[in-house]
Amino acid sequence: MVTSNEAGEAAYLKTTESPTPLDPALAAERLREVKRIFDDQGIVFWLGSGTCLGCIRENGFIPWDDEMDTASVIGMHGLREETIYRIADVFTKAGFYSRIRSNPQYMSVAFVRDGMRTDWTCHRIIDGGAIEFPGVKLPLHLFAQPMEVEFIGQKFLVPNPPEEYLKLKYGPEWRTPKGPGFEADVVMQVGDSDNLSRGRKLQRALSMGVFPRPNSSVKIFDRDGQSVSGAEVRVTGLGRFKTDKYGVARFYVPNKATYAMVVRYKGHEEILYLEWLIPGTNYIYRPGPIVTPEEHYKAGVRAHALSRE
Repeated sequence: MVTSNEAGEAAYLKTTESPTPLDPALAAERLREVKRIFDDQGIVFWLGSGTCLGCIRENGFIPWDDEMDTASVIGMHGLREETIYRIADVFTKAGFYSRIRSNPQYMSVAFVRDGMRTDWTCHRIIDGGAIEFPGVKLPLHLFAQPMEVEFIGQKFLVPNPPEEYLKLKYGPEWRTPKGPGFEADVVMQVGDSDNLSRGRKLQRALSMGVFPRPNSSVKIFDRDGQSVSGAEVRVTGLGRFKTDKYGVARFYVPNKATYAMVVRYKGHEEILYLEWLIPGTNYIYRPGPIVTPEEHYKAGVRAHALSRE
């Protein structure tokens, strides 16, 4: 017998592993409902990521977007961590599947119903700022007094000024639509150690150096099924790592969370934008299918593409 939680988790995974573009009319209806619940509960939130980009650049949803993005900051506008769990319960009672995952940078909340997902990222304040997936550093002044804008027939809040936020998230060319290829621009905004605190950087150095600790690893195969030595594996915000003669790259993961990964070797580069990585776990990478630009535009990058060894 499948429980409601199992069915909800399956529905959530489908939105990440086999995403489909939003229906604008249905998305608008759902986002207005999410806003009503937040407003009723006194939650200050704003549009984030692709939803903010669509709002500011196109005054609508981005044609290829597959989920809606909202955000808040824990410790600002009265939001506390325990409040997030209470709000998740409210959404559950309203017929949503509510999913919460927590890491040192933010609490990631997903509300799923009828195959449509709304993400609510609740940032933690770190070194006087916030960090947005996949490791973009954001100053807190963007969220101190969010700006009110008109969107889908109602008033919504966005980071203030939104142009600064979008430049930090998507790069200086954020005004130019790029389809699913935007992931490369986002990854380029993140430094190799941006997801690590000073203490975590020291742990990484120790774990990769003289006193190795259990690390995660990934074995890289090419399209012919051969292991690839000398390949570069970049775990966004954590560092760049090379595969050894066996095709294995050992890398440091500070905590269980979702990361972006870039795999690059001669004649090949692939961005894996959503990978759930666990410390001390070994993975296998195999290249995705060769697709046309049109197919890539419709489908975007692969998510959850790594398998466990």
